[in-house]
Amino acid sequence: MVNPWLAMEAGADPVERTRTVRRAHAAFLADGTVAPPVRQVVADSWRRSADAHAAADGAAPIELDEAALHAYRDGHPLARAMPVFRELLGSFAQDGAHLLAVCDPQGRLLWVEGHPGVRRSAERMNFVVGARWDERHAGTNAPGTALAAEHAVQIFAAEHYNRQVQRWSCAAAPLHDPRTGRLLGAVDLTGGDHVASPHSLALVQATARAAEAHLTSGVPELGVCLSALGRDEALLVMDGKRLRLGRRHSEIITLLARHPEGLTGDQLSVLLYGERERRPVTLRAELSRLRQLAGTLLHSRPYRLSRSVETDLDAVEEALAVGEVRSALNAYRGPLLPSSEAPGVQRLRGALADRMRSALLSARDPGLLREWSRTPWGEDDLEIWEALVDALPERSPARSAPLATAHRLRAAYGLTGGGAVGAPAAARVATFTQPPRF
Repeated sequence: MVNPWLAMEAGADPVERTRTVRRAHAAFLADGTVAPPVRQVVADSWRRSADAHAAADGAAPIELDEAALHAYRDGHPLARAMPVFRELLGSFAQDGAHLLAVCDPQGRLLWVEGHPGVRRSAERMNFVVGARWDERHAGTNAPGTALAAEHAVQIFAAEHYNRQVQRWSCAAAPLHDPRTGRLLGAVDLTGGDHVASPHSLALVQATARAAEAHLTSGVPELGVCLSALGRDEALLVMDGKRLRLGRRHSEIITLLARHPEGLTGDQLSVLLYGERERRPVTLRAELSRLRQLAGTLLHSRPYRLSRSVETDLDAVEEALAVGEVRSALNAYRGPLLPSSEAPGVQRLRGALADRMRSALLSARDPGLLREWSRTPWGEDDLEIWEALVDALPERSPARSAPLATAHRLRAAYGLTGGGAVGAPAAARVATFTQPPRF
Protein backbone atom coordinates (compact mmCIF):
# COMPACT_ATOMS: atom_id res chain seq x y z
CA MET A 1 0.00 0.00 0.00
CA VAL A 2 1.30 3.46 -0.90
CA ASN A 3 2.01 5.64 2.13
CA PRO A 4 -0.41 8.61 1.75
CA TRP A 5 1.87 10.87 3.82
CA LEU A 6 4.79 10.45 1.37
CA ALA A 7 4.93 13.02 -1.41
CA MET A 8 6.08 10.69 -4.19
CA GLU A 9 6.37 6.98 -4.77
CA ALA A 10 9.76 5.52 -5.66
CA GLY A 11 10.78 6.18 -9.26
CA ALA A 12 8.36 9.05 -9.83
CA ASP A 13 9.55 11.92 -12.03
CA PRO A 14 9.61 15.11 -9.91
CA VAL A 15 9.44 17.36 -12.98
CA GLU A 16 6.33 15.65 -14.34
CA ARG A 17 4.74 15.50 -10.88
CA THR A 18 5.32 19.24 -10.42
CA ARG A 19 3.73 19.95 -13.80
CA THR A 20 0.60 17.88 -13.20
CA VAL A 21 0.06 19.08 -9.63
CA ARG A 22 0.54 22.69 -10.71
CA ARG A 23 -2.25 22.24 -13.26
CA ALA A 24 -4.43 20.69 -10.58
CA HIS A 25 -3.65 23.58 -8.22
CA ALA A 26 -4.68 26.12 -10.87
CA ALA A 27 -7.92 24.22 -11.45
CA PHE A 28 -8.66 24.14 -7.75
CA LEU A 29 -8.13 27.90 -7.40
CA ALA A 30 -10.37 28.47 -10.43
CA ASP A 31 -13.36 26.26 -9.61
CA GLY A 32 -12.67 24.35 -6.38
CA THR A 33 -12.33 20.95 -8.04
CA VAL A 34 -9.45 18.65 -7.18
CA ALA A 35 -8.54 15.33 -8.74
CA PRO A 36 -5.64 12.84 -8.94
CA PRO A 37 -2.69 12.89 -8.85
CA VAL A 38 -3.32 15.21 -5.89
CA ARG A 39 -3.06 13.19 -2.67
CA GLN A 40 -6.05 13.18 -0.32
CA VAL A 41 -4.06 14.81 2.49
CA VAL A 42 -3.12 17.65 0.13
CA ALA A 43 -6.65 18.01 -1.24
CA ASP A 44 -8.02 18.25 2.31
CA SER A 45 -5.40 20.86 3.16
CA TRP A 46 -6.17 22.91 0.06
CA ARG A 47 -9.83 22.96 1.05
CA ARG A 48 -9.00 24.02 4.62
CA SER A 49 -6.72 26.74 3.26
CA ALA A 50 -9.40 28.01 0.89
CA ASP A 51 -12.05 27.96 3.62
CA ALA A 52 -9.71 30.04 5.82
CA HIS A 53 -9.09 32.49 2.94
CA ALA A 54 -5.35 31.82 3.01
CA ALA A 55 -3.52 33.77 0.33
CA ALA A 56 -2.51 31.85 -2.80
CA ASP A 57 0.25 34.44 -3.22
CA GLY A 58 2.06 36.58 -0.68
CA ALA A 59 4.14 36.10 2.43
CA ALA A 60 3.21 34.55 5.78
CA PRO A 61 2.54 37.17 8.48
CA ILE A 62 5.11 37.85 11.18
CA GLU A 63 3.40 37.73 14.57
CA LEU A 64 6.27 37.77 17.08
CA ASP A 65 8.79 40.59 17.11
CA GLU A 66 12.31 39.98 18.37
CA ALA A 67 11.63 40.84 22.01
CA ALA A 68 8.43 38.77 22.22
CA LEU A 69 10.03 35.89 20.32
CA HIS A 70 13.01 35.48 22.64
CA ALA A 71 10.91 35.71 25.80
CA TYR A 72 8.38 33.20 24.47
CA ARG A 73 10.68 30.57 23.05
CA ASP A 74 13.08 30.61 26.00
CA GLY A 75 10.20 29.38 28.16
CA HIS A 76 8.73 27.02 25.56
CA PRO A 77 8.93 23.27 26.33
CA LEU A 78 10.57 22.61 22.95
CA ALA A 79 13.59 24.69 23.96
CA ARG A 80 14.70 21.63 25.95
CA ALA A 81 14.57 19.53 22.77
CA MET A 82 16.69 21.81 20.58
CA PRO A 83 19.93 19.85 21.28
CA VAL A 84 18.18 16.74 19.92
CA PHE A 85 16.98 18.56 16.79
CA ARG A 86 20.45 19.96 16.15
CA GLU A 87 22.16 16.64 16.73
CA LEU A 88 19.89 14.69 14.36
CA LEU A 89 19.12 17.34 11.74
CA GLY A 90 21.96 19.82 12.22
CA SER A 91 24.18 18.39 9.49
CA PHE A 92 21.33 18.81 6.99
CA ALA A 93 20.69 22.34 8.21
CA GLN A 94 24.29 23.35 7.45
CA ASP A 95 24.78 21.57 4.11
CA GLY A 96 23.69 24.52 2.01
CA ALA A 97 20.50 22.83 0.81
CA HIS A 98 18.19 22.48 3.84
CA LEU A 99 16.68 24.39 6.72
CA LEU A 100 15.74 23.06 10.15
CA ALA A 101 12.66 24.76 11.60
CA VAL A 102 10.67 24.27 14.80
CA CYS A 103 7.26 25.86 15.36
CA ASP A 104 4.72 26.09 18.18
CA PRO A 105 1.13 24.70 18.03
CA GLN A 106 -0.07 27.91 16.36
CA GLY A 107 2.46 27.42 13.56
CA ARG A 108 4.73 30.29 14.65
CA LEU A 109 8.34 29.57 13.74
CA LEU A 110 10.49 29.70 16.87
CA TRP A 111 13.76 28.43 15.39
CA VAL A 112 14.94 28.49 11.77
CA GLU A 113 18.51 27.27 11.30
CA GLY A 114 20.70 26.42 8.33
CA HIS A 115 23.18 27.75 5.82
CA PRO A 116 23.00 31.57 5.61
CA GLY A 117 22.45 31.46 1.85
CA VAL A 118 19.47 29.14 2.15
CA ARG A 119 18.04 31.22 4.98
CA ARG A 120 18.30 34.39 2.88
CA SER A 121 16.46 32.65 0.05
CA ALA A 122 13.71 31.51 2.45
CA GLU A 123 13.37 35.01 3.88
CA ARG A 124 11.75 36.11 0.63
CA MET A 125 8.66 34.09 1.56
CA ASN A 126 8.89 35.04 5.26
CA PHE A 127 10.10 31.61 6.34
CA VAL A 128 11.71 33.30 9.33
CA VAL A 129 11.42 33.18 13.11
CA GLY A 130 8.27 34.87 14.36
CA ALA A 131 6.30 34.16 11.17
CA ARG A 132 3.09 32.14 11.31
CA TRP A 133 3.01 29.07 9.07
CA ASP A 134 -0.22 27.34 10.03
CA GLU A 135 -2.55 26.52 7.13
CA ARG A 136 -4.85 29.38 7.98
CA HIS A 137 -2.14 31.97 7.36
CA ALA A 138 0.30 30.28 4.96
CA GLY A 139 -1.80 27.62 3.24
CA THR A 140 -0.67 24.02 2.73
CA ASN A 141 2.89 23.44 3.95
CA ALA A 142 4.56 20.63 5.90
CA PRO A 143 4.69 22.16 9.41
CA GLY A 144 1.21 23.69 9.07
CA THR A 145 -0.35 20.53 7.67
CA ALA A 146 1.45 18.33 10.22
CA LEU A 147 -0.16 20.46 12.95
CA ALA A 148 -3.62 20.31 11.34
CA ALA A 149 -3.51 16.54 10.75
CA GLU A 150 -1.36 15.73 13.81
CA HIS A 151 0.69 13.41 11.59
CA ALA A 152 4.09 13.52 9.92
CA VAL A 153 3.76 14.62 6.29
CA GLN A 154 5.72 15.68 3.22
CA ILE A 155 4.62 18.52 0.98
CA PHE A 156 6.25 18.60 -2.45
CA ALA A 157 6.70 21.69 -4.60
CA ALA A 158 3.36 22.57 -6.28
CA GLU A 159 1.42 20.83 -3.49
CA HIS A 160 1.94 24.04 -1.51
CA TYR A 161 -1.17 26.21 -1.59
CA ASN A 162 0.82 29.44 -1.82
CA ARG A 163 2.54 29.81 -5.19
CA GLN A 164 5.46 31.67 -3.61
CA VAL A 165 6.40 28.50 -1.72
CA GLN A 166 6.14 26.06 -4.64
CA ARG A 167 9.86 26.00 -5.40
CA TRP A 168 10.42 24.37 -2.01
CA SER A 169 9.62 20.94 -0.57
CA CYS A 170 9.40 20.06 3.11
CA ALA A 171 8.82 17.25 5.59
CA ALA A 172 7.52 17.80 9.12
CA ALA A 173 6.34 15.84 12.14
CA PRO A 174 4.19 17.00 15.08
CA LEU A 175 5.57 16.97 18.63
CA HIS A 176 3.53 16.10 21.72
CA ASP A 177 3.99 16.59 25.43
CA PRO A 178 4.95 13.11 26.70
CA ARG A 179 2.93 13.57 29.89
CA THR A 180 -0.30 15.09 28.60
CA GLY A 181 -0.20 14.10 24.93
CA ARG A 182 -0.96 17.72 23.96
CA LEU A 183 0.45 19.21 20.81
CA LEU A 184 3.63 21.24 21.41
CA GLY A 185 4.48 22.12 17.81
CA ALA A 186 6.30 20.55 14.88
CA VAL A 187 9.83 19.97 13.58
CA ASP A 188 10.42 20.60 9.88
CA LEU A 189 13.08 19.98 7.24
CA THR A 190 12.78 22.32 4.23
CA GLY A 191 14.76 22.27 0.99
CA GLY A 192 14.49 21.30 -2.66
CA ASP A 193 12.89 18.36 -4.48
CA HIS A 194 15.16 15.87 -2.68
CA VAL A 195 13.21 16.48 0.55
CA ALA A 196 10.37 14.51 -1.04
CA SER A 197 12.31 11.25 -0.57
CA PRO A 198 11.02 8.61 1.90
CA HIS A 199 14.27 9.05 3.84
CA SER A 200 13.41 12.64 4.75
CA LEU A 201 10.00 11.79 6.19
CA ALA A 202 11.46 8.88 8.18
CA LEU A 203 14.18 11.18 9.48
CA VAL A 204 11.84 13.87 10.81
CA GLN A 205 9.57 11.21 12.35
CA ALA A 206 12.53 9.63 14.13
CA THR A 207 13.70 13.06 15.26
CA ALA A 208 10.27 13.87 16.68
CA ARG A 209 10.17 10.58 18.61
CA ALA A 210 13.69 11.17 19.97
CA ALA A 211 12.74 14.69 21.07
CA GLU A 212 9.60 13.43 22.84
CA ALA A 213 11.67 10.75 24.59
CA HIS A 214 14.14 13.43 25.67
CA LEU A 215 11.30 15.50 27.11
CA THR A 216 10.13 12.47 29.07
CA SER A 217 13.31 12.48 31.16
CA GLY A 218 12.70 14.01 34.54
CA VAL A 219 8.91 13.50 34.39
CA PRO A 220 8.17 11.82 37.74
CA GLU A 221 4.63 10.65 37.09
CA LEU A 222 2.61 10.55 33.90
CA GLY A 223 -0.87 10.38 35.47
CA VAL A 224 -4.11 10.95 33.52
CA CYS A 225 -4.59 13.95 31.22
CA LEU A 226 -7.43 15.00 28.94
CA SER A 227 -7.19 17.37 25.96
CA ALA A 228 -10.56 18.57 24.69
CA LEU A 229 -10.02 22.18 23.58
CA GLY A 230 -10.31 22.81 19.86
CA ARG A 231 -11.02 19.16 19.03
CA ASP A 232 -14.23 17.18 18.60
CA GLU A 233 -12.61 13.93 19.71
CA ALA A 234 -10.76 14.33 22.99
CA LEU A 235 -7.35 12.83 23.65
CA LEU A 236 -7.05 10.84 26.88
CA VAL A 237 -3.55 9.98 28.07
CA MET A 238 -3.22 7.44 30.90
CA ASP A 239 0.28 6.66 32.15
CA GLY A 240 1.73 7.59 28.78
CA LYS A 241 -0.78 5.61 26.71
CA ARG A 242 -2.73 7.78 24.25
CA LEU A 243 -6.39 7.07 23.57
CA ARG A 244 -8.49 9.08 21.11
CA LEU A 245 -12.10 9.06 22.32
CA GLY A 246 -15.26 9.12 20.25
CA ARG A 247 -17.47 12.20 20.47
CA ARG A 248 -19.93 10.90 23.07
CA HIS A 249 -17.17 9.39 25.18
CA SER A 250 -15.32 12.73 24.96
CA GLU A 251 -18.37 14.46 26.41
CA ILE A 252 -18.76 11.92 29.21
CA ILE A 253 -15.12 12.05 30.34
CA THR A 254 -15.10 15.86 30.16
CA LEU A 255 -18.22 16.15 32.30
CA LEU A 256 -17.04 13.58 34.85
CA ALA A 257 -13.66 15.33 35.09
CA ARG A 258 -15.55 18.49 36.08
CA HIS A 259 -17.55 16.60 38.68
CA PRO A 260 -15.01 14.58 40.70
CA GLU A 261 -17.66 13.90 43.34
CA GLY A 262 -19.57 11.89 40.75
CA LEU A 263 -22.94 12.09 38.98
CA THR A 264 -26.02 9.91 39.11
CA GLY A 265 -27.31 8.45 35.87
CA ASP A 266 -30.10 11.04 35.76
CA GLN A 267 -27.72 13.93 36.36
CA LEU A 268 -25.30 12.78 33.69
CA SER A 269 -28.18 12.16 31.27
CA VAL A 270 -29.41 15.76 31.68
CA LEU A 271 -25.92 17.14 31.01
CA LEU A 272 -25.56 14.94 27.92
CA TYR A 273 -29.04 14.96 26.42
CA GLY A 274 -30.92 17.80 28.09
CA GLU A 275 -34.51 17.43 29.19
CA ARG A 276 -35.61 15.36 26.19
CA GLU A 277 -36.66 11.85 27.10
CA ARG A 278 -33.89 9.31 26.73
CA ARG A 279 -34.04 5.66 27.76
CA PRO A 280 -31.58 4.85 30.59
CA VAL A 281 -30.28 1.90 28.57
CA THR A 282 -28.81 4.35 26.01
CA LEU A 283 -26.54 5.97 28.59
CA ARG A 284 -25.67 2.64 30.19
CA ALA A 285 -24.60 1.28 26.80
CA GLU A 286 -22.33 4.30 26.20
CA LEU A 287 -20.79 3.94 29.66
CA SER A 288 -20.26 0.21 29.14
CA ARG A 289 -18.39 0.85 25.89
CA LEU A 290 -16.34 3.59 27.57
CA ARG A 291 -15.43 1.25 30.43
CA GLN A 292 -14.08 -1.24 27.89
CA LEU A 293 -11.76 1.49 26.60
CA ALA A 294 -10.80 3.24 29.82
CA GLY A 295 -10.86 0.24 32.16
CA THR A 296 -10.79 1.00 35.87
CA LEU A 297 -10.76 4.77 35.28
CA LEU A 298 -14.57 4.72 35.21
CA HIS A 299 -16.54 3.82 38.34
CA SER A 300 -20.29 3.71 38.93
CA ARG A 301 -22.84 4.44 41.69
CA PRO A 302 -22.37 7.33 41.22
CA TYR A 303 -20.57 7.57 37.89
CA ARG A 304 -17.15 9.05 38.57
CA LEU A 305 -13.49 8.86 37.60
CA SER A 306 -11.29 6.78 39.87
CA ARG A 307 -8.27 9.03 39.36
CA SER A 308 -7.72 12.75 39.20
CA VAL A 309 -7.69 13.92 35.58
CA GLU A 310 -5.75 16.98 34.50
CA THR A 311 -7.52 18.76 31.63
CA ASP A 312 -6.45 21.51 29.26
CA LEU A 313 -9.62 23.32 30.36
CA ASP A 314 -8.15 23.39 33.89
CA ALA A 315 -4.86 24.76 32.56
CA VAL A 316 -6.60 27.76 30.98
CA GLU A 317 -8.71 28.45 34.05
CA GLU A 318 -5.73 28.22 36.40
CA ALA A 319 -3.75 30.69 34.30
CA LEU A 320 -6.69 33.10 34.23
CA ALA A 321 -7.16 32.79 38.00
CA VAL A 322 -3.65 34.17 38.63
CA GLY A 323 -3.84 36.81 35.89
CA GLU A 324 -1.50 35.04 33.43
CA VAL A 325 -3.43 36.02 30.31
CA ARG A 326 -0.60 35.16 27.90
CA SER A 327 -0.26 31.67 29.40
CA ALA A 328 -4.03 31.20 29.23
CA LEU A 329 -4.13 32.25 25.59
CA ASN A 330 -1.29 29.88 24.72
CA ALA A 331 -3.15 27.03 26.44
CA TYR A 332 -6.50 27.88 24.79
CA ARG A 333 -6.42 25.70 21.69
CA GLY A 334 -10.01 26.51 20.74
CA PRO A 335 -13.57 26.02 22.02
CA LEU A 336 -14.24 22.98 24.20
CA LEU A 337 -15.44 20.04 22.03
CA PRO A 338 -16.66 22.59 19.46
CA SER A 339 -19.23 20.38 17.71
CA SER A 340 -20.78 19.03 20.91
CA GLU A 341 -24.46 19.78 21.47
CA ALA A 342 -24.51 18.30 24.97
CA PRO A 343 -26.00 21.03 27.22
CA GLY A 344 -23.41 20.53 29.94
CA VAL A 345 -20.55 20.85 27.46
CA GLN A 346 -22.13 23.87 25.78
CA ARG A 347 -22.30 25.69 29.12
CA LEU A 348 -18.70 24.84 29.97
CA ARG A 349 -17.60 25.91 26.49
CA GLY A 350 -19.38 29.25 26.69
CA ALA A 351 -18.24 30.00 30.24
CA LEU A 352 -14.58 29.42 29.35
CA ALA A 353 -14.81 31.53 26.18
CA ASP A 354 -16.42 34.34 28.18
CA ARG A 355 -13.69 34.23 30.82
CA MET A 356 -10.99 34.21 28.17
CA ARG A 357 -12.47 37.15 26.30
CA SER A 358 -13.07 39.13 29.46
CA ALA A 359 -9.43 38.70 30.46
CA LEU A 360 -8.26 39.84 27.03
CA LEU A 361 -10.52 42.89 27.06
CA SER A 362 -9.35 43.82 30.55
CA ALA A 363 -5.66 43.37 29.71
CA ARG A 364 -5.96 45.65 26.65
CA ASP A 365 -2.71 44.24 25.27
CA PRO A 366 -2.63 44.81 21.47
CA GLY A 367 -0.56 41.66 20.88
CA LEU A 368 -2.98 39.43 22.78
CA LEU A 369 -6.05 41.03 21.21
CA ARG A 370 -4.56 40.69 17.73
CA GLU A 371 -3.74 37.03 18.35
CA TRP A 372 -7.34 36.25 19.40
CA SER A 373 -8.69 38.17 16.38
CA ARG A 374 -6.66 35.93 14.05
CA THR A 375 -8.34 32.74 15.22
CA PRO A 376 -11.45 31.16 13.65
CA TRP A 377 -13.36 31.82 16.88
CA GLY A 378 -12.20 35.44 17.18
CA GLU A 379 -12.12 36.76 13.64
CA ASP A 380 -15.71 38.07 13.77
CA ASP A 381 -15.59 39.22 17.41
CA LEU A 382 -16.46 42.92 17.07
CA GLU A 383 -15.75 43.77 20.70
CA ILE A 384 -12.22 42.37 20.40
CA TRP A 385 -11.55 44.31 17.19
CA GLU A 386 -12.83 47.53 18.74
CA ALA A 387 -10.69 46.95 21.82
CA LEU A 388 -7.67 46.41 19.55
CA VAL A 389 -8.33 49.69 17.76
CA ASP A 390 -8.66 51.46 21.10
CA ALA A 391 -5.45 49.87 22.45
CA LEU A 392 -3.29 51.07 19.55
CA PRO A 393 -1.86 54.63 19.40
CA GLU A 394 -4.18 56.89 17.43
CA ARG A 395 -1.55 57.73 14.80
CA SER A 396 -0.17 54.20 14.49
CA PRO A 397 -0.21 52.77 10.93
CA ALA A 398 -1.07 49.40 12.50
CA ARG A 399 -4.46 50.85 13.48
CA SER A 400 -5.86 51.09 9.94
CA ALA A 401 -6.45 47.38 9.27
CA PRO A 402 -8.29 46.58 12.55
CA LEU A 403 -10.24 49.84 12.17
CA ALA A 404 -11.43 48.74 8.73
CA THR A 405 -12.37 45.30 10.07
CA ALA A 406 -14.30 46.83 12.97
CA HIS A 407 -16.26 49.06 10.56
CA ARG A 408 -17.01 46.04 8.35
CA LEU A 409 -18.27 44.00 11.30
CA ARG A 410 -20.40 46.87 12.60
CA ALA A 411 -22.06 47.08 9.20
CA ALA A 412 -22.52 43.31 9.07
CA TYR A 413 -24.19 43.39 12.50
CA GLY A 414 -26.40 46.32 11.43
CA LEU A 415 -24.66 48.76 13.80
CA THR A 416 -24.09 51.52 11.26
CA GLY A 417 -25.47 54.41 13.23
CA GLY A 418 -23.79 56.32 16.09
CA GLY A 419 -20.95 55.29 18.36
CA ALA A 420 -17.32 55.51 17.44
CA VAL A 421 -15.27 52.43 16.83
CA GLY A 422 -13.31 51.79 19.99
CA ALA A 423 -16.35 52.31 22.23
CA PRO A 424 -17.92 49.25 23.92
CA ALA A 425 -19.49 47.07 21.26
CA ALA A 426 -23.19 46.35 21.06
CA ALA A 427 -22.52 43.01 19.37
CA ARG A 428 -20.31 40.33 20.84
CA VAL A 429 -19.99 36.61 21.38
CA ALA A 430 -22.97 35.33 23.34
CA THR A 431 -22.77 35.21 27.11
CA PHE A 432 -23.20 31.76 28.65
CA THR A 433 -24.21 30.74 32.12
CA GLN A 434 -22.20 28.45 34.33
CA PRO A 435 -23.09 24.75 34.16
CA PRO A 436 -25.23 23.38 36.96
CA ARG A 437 -23.43 21.80 39.92
CA PHE A 438 -25.03 18.75 41.54
